[in-house]
Amino acid sequence: MFAQAIEEDKKGAIISLDVSAGARKDRFPAGYNEWRKSISCQIRAPPVEGRANIAIQATVASVLGVPKSDVSIISGATSTQKRVRVDGLTKDEVIARIAPAFESANAP
Repeated sequence: MFAQAIEEDKKGAIISLDVSAGARKDRFPAGYNEWRKSISCQIRAPPVEGRANIAIQATVASVLGVPKSDVSIISGATSTQKRVRVDGLTKDEVIARIAPAFESANAP
């Protein structure tokens, strides 16, 4: 179901995120908001002077196994609702890389 939060364009995959800054720890994915069709992302950094945005890029890049330079915020820089592009990955590749995190979160 979280696949609805991911789309593909000419450069790569675009992920819709619902971000919580100032969390206890960095977590991506941290759940799925079915109503907003976005993947939750929790970031420790505060939403001050772009710190949370930098942390989002680093966390998403780390989980997906790509360089930070391949992750960019294309909309929502000052909002909790963001769209992040991951250059060089298809929608299916992003799904395959984050699916295990969703599965382990729902394990008994």
